[in-house]
Amino acid sequence: MSNSFSINHFNGILRQLTLVIGFILYALFLGVVPSANAQQMDGNDTINPSIVPDVHPDPSRIQKDYLLENPISPPDTSSPRATIESFLFLMGEARNIWLDVRDDYAKGDTILLSEADERRLAMVQTILEKASQTFDLSAIPASTREHVSIEIVLQLLEVFDRIDLPRLSTIPGYEVGIFPSASDLATLPSSWYVPGTNIVIARLQQGPAQGAFLFSKETVERIPEDYETIKNFPLKHDRTEDLYNYYIYTPGGFVAPKWYDFLIAGPDWLQKEIYNQTVWQWMMFVLLTLLFALAPALLLRRSRPDEDEEITARRQIRQMLSCGGLVFLVLFYRYLCNSQINITGGLMEGISTVTTAIIWSCVALLTYQLLNFLYSSAVRNPAVPTGSIDASLLRTGFRVFSCTVALVIMGYGATQIGIPVYGVIAGLGVGGLAIALAAQPTIENLIGGIILYADRMVRVGEFCQFDNLSGTVESIGIRSTRIRALDRTVITISNADLAKRKITNYSRRDQFHLRHRIGLRYQTTQAQLTVIIDDIHKYLENHQQVKADPLRVRFVELGDYSLNIEIYAYVDVGSMPDFLVVQEEVLMKIVGIVRARGADFAFPSTTTYLASDSTPEEGSSLISWPPKGDAKALSK
Repeated sequence: MSNSFSINHFNGILRQLTLVIGFILYALFLGVVPSANAQQMDGNDTINPSIVPDVHPDPSRIQKDYLLENPISPPDTSSPRATIESFLFLMGEARNIWLDVRDDYAKGDTILLSEADERRLAMVQTILEKASQTFDLSAIPASTREHVSIEIVLQLLEVFDRIDLPRLSTIPGYEVGIFPSASDLATLPSSWYVPGTNIVIARLQQGPAQGAFLFSKETVERIPEDYETIKNFPLKHDRTEDLYNYYIYTPGGFVAPKWYDFLIAGPDWLQKEIYNQTVWQWMMFVLLTLLFALAPALLLRRSRPDEDEEITARRQIRQMLSCGGLVFLVLFYRYLCNSQINITGGLMEGISTVTTAIIWSCVALLTYQLLNFLYSSAVRNPAVPTGSIDASLLRTGFRVFSCTVALVIMGYGATQIGIPVYGVIAGLGVGGLAIALAAQPTIENLIGGIILYADRMVRVGEFCQFDNLSGTVESIGIRSTRIRALDRTVITISNADLAKRKITNYSRRDQFHLRHRIGLRYQTTQAQLTVIIDDIHKYLENHQQVKADPLRVRFVELGDYSLNIEIYAYVDVGSMPDFLVVQEEVLMKIVGIVRARGADFAFPSTTTYLASDSTPEEGSSLISWPPKGDAKALSK
């Protein structure tokens, strides 16, 4: 412990001493050289003091300060030289830490890596990810970018270890940490090729990293081919093993676990390479795939509803748990394939693509089910009547919203596997007219449903008449409305058709119209007719549920076989059953009034005369009407 402390303390003193010396040299240099914005090197590694204000006494220290001491700082890609210098330095640091951890773990007796080694490997991961920022990875799907980027940087490192790289001073640009001014950047070429190769560093013309010099995406596509071509050539710049070869053919990522020793001690054919994977990797991949193919099948079978099972909260929760469990299984499967068995190359890209598609599909389905569960919970609330339009509107709104959210999630998931959903959506504008014409009935029905909701023409549970059709509205959906007819049949009408029809909503009546005609026999006298009319009118006036205005009881017609009296009034009730009760009571009372006055109701009849009629005397009539005074006496 004391030795390590003294060494660290000594190194700290050296770093401070170096900074002090650099500061003194910088101050002395400022006194001789006028200030400038940048610095330029010629082909002999001399520095033009009119461009750069200082010569850093320890360039590697500048690199370390900028690239390593600040973990969140991006690599310097301000020029081709800064880009390639950042890449080489980062990969060199990552290689040193990586091999130290591997050697320490191999010498130890522990099965698992220590916390210190885990932190060092995490640093290796961070450095490799930072090195990958010198590449244009825009053509690689986001789902595979993390693993592919590590393979690409390792392959390019091995390529650089086997070719003659030019001196850094001959590469256009400036060393890491010296950011030139805009005028100096304008003098840099738009691209630079590594001599004797097709590896190009080009300036990005658009995107978030616009202006940065990165290894072009065409170079990224060619790196695997270049590595396969050059991997059997001898190393020129590094005497260690092929780290990419070690990375892809050993389990556990950067450091192979202890159980890998059993595979090494096994038959040689287990290590035989077939399509960039060893035999044991293929065997483990097939076994895991079979196991994880059966588990989702069991989950989906368990969540399948029975034929007679109703939609309940328990079933919805079980479906959501099944989707969540499937996501967990797929993530665990991908972890084992990519991080433990260490599947790489095209097979790894296929696994990542398929699993990403399954994960985002399950997330979209889970979101849809969750929103439906919230809807069901809201409908179960006693404050929301199930039969009202509020419940129907809530159901339709949740369905539309749930489908929209699920489609957005699916679209985002599609972008993660490289499907240009946004480009497809933008391209729909070209074929928008054809799509609109093809979807015209659906859109028309959707708009018709919105009109029904917005104008509140009908509610679920209301009795309505639609032209020659009448029945009770059972549901209003996105496309159609279901009506229960009087004969108990279900009639489905498209919303667009329904919105165009004449709708008579009987359930919206605030009052019910009581209008009847009663026919009395022609034998009824004038006195009887007058008394009957007055009695019916008084009865209706005194009835609590009959409106006083308008109220009419009038002798309106001499019919073919009856004297017709019209009864016209409104009953103040809110439902048809209540109205039928009141109407029944009124009609029975009218029958009693008519018969209590010695009259009766007429019915169709025919009178046959056997002799001719005599000439009536002057002043007589067909009906024997008593004098007005006699009629009043009868009414009393």
